[in-house]
Amino acid sequence: MRVLMAHNCNIGTQLNAPPTTSNEHSLVSTTISQQFLFLSSPPNKTKQSLIFPFPEHLSPDFHCPQKRQKHSTQQHTSSIMAGELEKKQEQEALKVKVTNKTNVQPRKKIGRRECQLVTFDLPYLAFYYNQKLLFYKGGKYEEMVVKLKDGLSSVLEEFYPLAGKLGKDDDGVLKVEYDDDMDGVEVVEAIVDDQVSVDDLVAQDDMSLLKGLLPYNEILNLEGLHRPLLAVQLTKLRDGLAIGCAFNHAVLDGTSTWHFMSSWAELCNGSNTISVTPFHDRTKSRNTRVKLDLSQPPPPPEDNSTVATHTPPPLCVRVFRFSESTIDKIKSTINSRITEAGIKPFSTFQSLSSHIWRAVTQARGLKPEDYTVFTIFADCRKRVEPPMPESYFGNLIQAIFTVTAGGLLLGNPPEFGAGMIQKAIEAHDAAAIGRRNEEWEASPVIFRFKDAGVNCVAVGSSPRFRVYDVDFGWGKPESVRSGANNRFDGMVYLYQGKTGGRAIDVEICLDAKAMENLEKDNGFLMAED
Repeated sequence: MRVLMAHNCNIGTQLNAPPTTSNEHSLVSTTISQQFLFLSSPPNKTKQSLIFPFPEHLSPDFHCPQKRQKHSTQQHTSSIMAGELEKKQEQEALKVKVTNKTNVQPRKKIGRRECQLVTFDLPYLAFYYNQKLLFYKGGKYEEMVVKLKDGLSSVLEEFYPLAGKLGKDDDGVLKVEYDDDMDGVEVVEAIVDDQVSVDDLVAQDDMSLLKGLLPYNEILNLEGLHRPLLAVQLTKLRDGLAIGCAFNHAVLDGTSTWHFMSSWAELCNGSNTISVTPFHDRTKSRNTRVKLDLSQPPPPPEDNSTVATHTPPPLCVRVFRFSESTIDKIKSTINSRITEAGIKPFSTFQSLSSHIWRAVTQARGLKPEDYTVFTIFADCRKRVEPPMPESYFGNLIQAIFTVTAGGLLLGNPPEFGAGMIQKAIEAHDAAAIGRRNEEWEASPVIFRFKDAGVNCVAVGSSPRFRVYDVDFGWGKPESVRSGANNRFDGMVYLYQGKTGGRAIDVEICLDAKAMENLEKDNGFLMAED
């Protein structure tokens, strides 16, 4: 294991745009639009800009502020609750002391390697690092740290991009570059108060109180030009360990994240090799070379009419744990209502998504005419042509959208929402993915991590990820969570339930008032054990 010592410290649907090029190897040059990369206001748009280039033809009025307003009384109540919540968060935030910082490189020298970032990767440059937090019981902290670093050094031989940095080639096209003289992965060791146990932290829903267990809070992926692409924090608890990871989202998606985590655990658990070798040639999925001008544009003219009069309220996070039997009940109930011939049965994901979308829309108290958007970050590995292997290492996801009025969603039975989600998913085939890529390459937009539209519900992660199988040698995790980065009102994470089988944990982020309403909604809570 090669460990470099550092200092001790305390710390859509598609628009009809023409193809950009006649072949996939041509160079597309553009300047990143300042409203997305530098978080200023987009011209000729409302101030609630979208994370994604939204398929505007789905709703010509979607960008109209009047169509997206909430009740003013709800806003006022939320502001009061937000102030109370913010005070509580400051008082209860976990105090963490960093005791050591090192850098871990691949065990063997592998020489210089490069990997071009492609159209599926580039839009996430202005997201924050993607954070994952796992809690484990048992074991001696010092021995666990040694084993984790040793396994990390070994697994980086295969997952070497995570030991590198972002860079540019001679044409200004972004890439991941690795060389043996680079720092590698940053590893932080830390401690908390001796009285804090694993159970204490597992019981805590609010990730803002646990930010100290995770590295790279509010660090943009673009900073991977001069920071490690993976940072790990190993925090000693009274009866166990917290492993906090921050992955550069411009380099990999959720599927690749959990492929790496399971491979790391596999080596720590005694295996000499990993079961599935990562596939690194991401140009096989898309080979258009997109040049991005990363120079910061001049500040936009000041517009006094748009100056915010208050700080956005903090968000509430709650984890709803759906047992296998409850998931089955949701799915069977919605499918039992299908009466039209030719309607396909709804999947578990579609059934649960409709349940969540309806409940959140009700909790927000939308007017019947208010639009609500449902967004899915869909894995495209088997959708592209030719299909890519599951071991494809990188981003191979796209956002799929569907939209309707709140009154229609709630005024119709649950199969209405499930049907909209089903149609949007099925329509997103290889041709649709190709058109979306061509549109983006013609006018690249760097997605923002927030402001997805006031009434958006966006689903990330997947219960297909076997997160509770990540065993480093001292048992399965007690809990798996996403960090505080990249959260916004309406963000939802779906995870495999700890009990296994078809159980699913649903982690929802909402403003204070909507969350209060959701927790009182018997129609939603009847599905929670």
